[in-house]
Amino acid sequence: MRRLTLVLLGAMLLTGPAFAKDTVVIYTALEPEQITDYMKAVNKSLPNLDVKMLRLSTGDISARFMAEKDNMQADLVWGVAATNMLVFKNAGLLEPYAPKGLDRVQPLFRDKANPPGWVGIDIYMSAFCFNTDVAKKKNLPKPESWADLTKPVYKGEVVMPNPASSGTGYLSVASILQRMKEPEGWTYLDALDKNMAEYTKSGSKPCKDAAAGERAIGVSFEYVAMKMKKDGAPVEMVLPKEGSGYEIEANALTRKGKSNPAAKQFLDWAITDEAMALYSKYFAAVSVAGFPVPEGLPKDISKVVYPNDFDWSAKNRDRILAEWQKRYQK
Repeated sequence: MRRLTLVLLGAMLLTGPAFAKDTVVIYTALEPEQITDYMKAVNKSLPNLDVKMLRLSTGDISARFMAEKDNMQADLVWGVAATNMLVFKNAGLLEPYAPKGLDRVQPLFRDKANPPGWVGIDIYMSAFCFNTDVAKKKNLPKPESWADLTKPVYKGEVVMPNPASSGTGYLSVASILQRMKEPEGWTYLDALDKNMAEYTKSGSKPCKDAAAGERAIGVSFEYVAMKMKKDGAPVEMVLPKEGSGYEIEANALTRKGKSNPAAKQFLDWAITDEAMALYSKYFAAVSVAGFPVPEGLPKDISKVVYPNDFDWSAKNRDRILAEWQKRYQK
């Protein structure tokens, strides 16, 4: 779901009297600052757990998890794109599990099987970060749509994530191909490529580059756009008028974790009201209804996103990435 490779590997331990703890190994693509925030609550609510965590961008964490299929290390996966979860499920790497409180989770946010192979926690969506200072200096108009990004005026001013390494990059490409259909979608991506300054490994880096004034436009996702603006960068968030692509960040029990009660305990916590209140600080939609939307984000994201066929995205992922790399990674 998305940044430059960053590993948070090791124990997150509580202070206090020594006692035997239950170890759980977690793979995640959540943003590092979110992990720090969430883990404060985990350490208080689940003091018996010794959490060992590996954090990588969506593509990298998925590649590692798949590569370890015969020597699995992770007990559970937390906050990884639902598209990738479907790939894992189809490969037989997940163990169906219904966490406590599953009945509260909205149908969109869970695997259709019962018990589900994965359960979603929040939605993130594609957004443009537009640097108004750079635009003023270079006399660039504000882009309002995906179509605008192909205009010659933006040549060399657009940065976008590589869909092979970034969940944000893949959701944008998959959304374009679903909305425009193939081959028209590829024709659009060909035109977009002509304006591209760089394809980044991380989903958040394009927005950070735009915020730093390195480029005028970063194709990223809404959380980082709002964060950059809140931190004082001269950026505006643009949700493209044709519709933003979106993904669900989801959790799942792995085949290895099926015999680890600590993994199930963590997954139970991960959909509690406490956890949902934390997720809702960052995202416009979480899997349990009734939580407030952060200031600056749309109150009803159904009006701004383009529907995602997750089954199609998962089944066609390898083909789409191979075609994308053939065209644009020369």
